[in-house]
Amino acid sequence: MSNDAKAPDQDRPWPTELRLSEQGRLLIVSFNNGQKFELHAEYLRVESPSAEVQGHGAGQKKIVPHKQDVSITNIEPVGNYAARLLFSDGHDSGLFTWDYLHELGREYEGKWAEYLAKLTEANLAR
Repeated sequence: MSNDAKAPDQDRPWPTELRLSEQGRLLIVSFNNGQKFELHAEYLRVESPSAEVQGHGAGQKKIVPHKQDVSITNIEPVGNYAARLLFSDGHDSGLFTWDYLHELGREYEGKWAEYLAKLTEANLAR
C-alpha cells in the first residue's frame, strides 16, 4: 500500500446492511459494531446532507416542511463510502456517508426534536 492510500479505520462503524422496509418509508441500517437503526424517510429527507437542505455554510440549514409522506424510492451506492437516497419528492442530491448515517441514528432523538421545534416556531407542518 502506498503512503497516499488510506487504510480502513477499524474504529469507525461500517454498514453491514442497508434495507428499505414499509414501502420505502423506513431505512434499516446495521453496522459492524452491532448497532442497528431504523430511520424514517421523512427524517432522512429533512436531514439530507445536500446543500439544498444544509446550505453552504454554518447556520444556513433550512427547515424542510411537508415531508411526512415522503418515501425512499431507491438506494444507489456511491463508491465505498456513501449511498445516494432517491426520494419520492424527486430529491436525490444528498450523499449519505456511512459516518453521517451512523450520526443520524445515534443522534436521532435530539435532531428530530430540534426539527419539530423549528417547524412549530416557523408555523410549518410536517
